[in-house]
Amino acid sequence: MEYRRLRFALFGNIYQARKSASIQKVLSCIASHDAELYVDMEYYYFLKDNQHLDISATKVFTDDDFDADFVVSMGGDGTFLKAASRVGHKDIPIIGVNMGRLGFLADISPDDIERCIDALVHDEFAIESRALIQVEADGLPLGDFCYALNDVAILKRDTASMITIRASINGQYLNTYQADGLVVSTPTGSTAYSLSNGGPIIVPGTKVFSMTAVAPHSLNVRPIVLPDSAVIELDVESRSHNFLVAIDGRSEKCKEGTKISLRRAPYDVKVVKRSDHRYFNTLREKMMWGADTR
Repeated sequence: MEYRRLRFALFGNIYQARKSASIQKVLSCIASHDAELYVDMEYYYFLKDNQHLDISATKVFTDDDFDADFVVSMGGDGTFLKAASRVGHKDIPIIGVNMGRLGFLADISPDDIERCIDALVHDEFAIESRALIQVEADGLPLGDFCYALNDVAILKRDTASMITIRASINGQYLNTYQADGLVVSTPTGSTAYSLSNGGPIIVPGTKVFSMTAVAPHSLNVRPIVLPDSAVIELDVESRSHNFLVAIDGRSEKCKEGTKISLRRAPYDVKVVKRSDHRYFNTLREKMMWGADTR
């Protein structure tokens, strides 16, 4: 097989101190394969000035000014989501290296990084495509980056009272929710905020979205699963005359009367998985299924 010099773009969590040994292991592994290393500027100066690591970067970049064969996200699932927003439609596969507890997205430990990069060099890995939700407000993209890999949450902006959300699917009226909010989730995000509100666990690759109310006023309200080809339209009323739209946790303030439209994005995010990766093993461990907690 013809040798190719790989290019890695590195992102990381600058709030995870005391991880220098694990970070150094990843950096050394990339260097040992004679790969080109591009590093996000904020993370570069964190490694250099805070962690006092000797980091040799081919390029230091900002925003989306990079190209690579793979993106490496150093942190947890939150760091992975931020890296995914920077990758955008570049179609670059992302490797999630977990610097803390096991994650659903960041599921490769620093101890496994050498085996993982060896697999990349020898094309012994799998790539999963994960759907995103595109968010529009009154027909225009909402915010600087209007795509969610995990979920979109419509939330009340104050603590005084619930909001009223009128939901329609493909132009057909569904329900009017009186609640603290409403979470629309991808399969990837089904184990995040949606799950904490009683939403269903959806296996990645399933072509659906789920819609789950946050603290609904009525006990009759239940989560609903929709095909990801559906267009979800939401109209919000609020006593404060405004509300929040959280896109993977990035909040945008909207005025009452703003029509929010959600649909599947025109591109997917690519996630690198080890060939021996098993989603249900991760799910069972995270959910502590089968563990005796007595």
